[in-house]
Amino acid sequence: MIEYILAAIFAGLLLHGIHRKVIARVQGRPGPPIWQEILHTLKFLAKETWIPKTASQGVYVGVVAISIGLWVAAFALLMAGESLLLLFALYVLHKIVEHGIGLASGSPYTKFGAIRSVVSAASELPLLASVALIYLITGSLMLRDIEAYQVINGPLLLPALPAAIALYMVILSKVHYGPFSIVEAKELVSGYWTEHFGVWRGVMNAAFGLKTFVLLYAFVMIFIGPVGVPLTLLLILLLMLTLSFVCAATPMLAPYDSVTVQTMTTALIACYIIYLGVFA
Repeated sequence: MIEYILAAIFAGLLLHGIHRKVIARVQGRPGPPIWQEILHTLKFLAKETWIPKTASQGVYVGVVAISIGLWVAAFALLMAGESLLLLFALYVLHKIVEHGIGLASGSPYTKFGAIRSVVSAASELPLLASVALIYLITGSLMLRDIEAYQVINGPLLLPALPAAIALYMVILSKVHYGPFSIVEAKELVSGYWTEHFGVWRGVMNAAFGLKTFVLLYAFVMIFIGPVGVPLTLLLILLLMLTLSFVCAATPMLAPYDSVTVQTMTTALIACYIIYLGVFA
């Protein structure tokens, strides 16, 4: 299991490096090499580490441990084919990490990131709607059952297209430089994790890489089904490339606009669920 987790972290960091490269190319810049995020993580893990005087020491260290722990647990759930609802519950708990890291150091810059993490909770609304639609179609929220359904009936991508769009938006809200990445806006100086450095930042980078891989892998599992490891990895890469193009071509929304778009998306999916429930 440890080998799989390390491989997923490596893949996630590499995907983020590809993400940065694609954004740069689309915007007419050379961009960093695709392995830059891996090098950053290794560099931070080797640097001197301490805790700022203004920080709440327990929270400052604890949220880093929670961050990596949450996504290791989420990855284990994916591998075991357990409940989709439990997987998304872990995703929602990630708000504790964003809010806690923002408040832990006592920095005014990260505090703004922590405040915005509360506003960005609107990204969970499309997630709840997508879960309801998946259950309505498949009759189960167990990942192994959802995969088995797709083996018999084909991919859910088209029958549950609104749910796929909703989950796509959720993932878009969690990648760097996206239109919904209000927690990490440039005016916040790297957002909620400005004051975490050294080993703390290295572990957080690893958690971010694992988070990226878990969310993309979950999308493929839920809407494409079991297609084998090589094709799954290819689909994850293609999905990442589409996210990169959206991020490159779309400006970052203001917090109010971000909430508005995500709430409207949830309302549209809710209407579709009602339609299926009444007429299907």
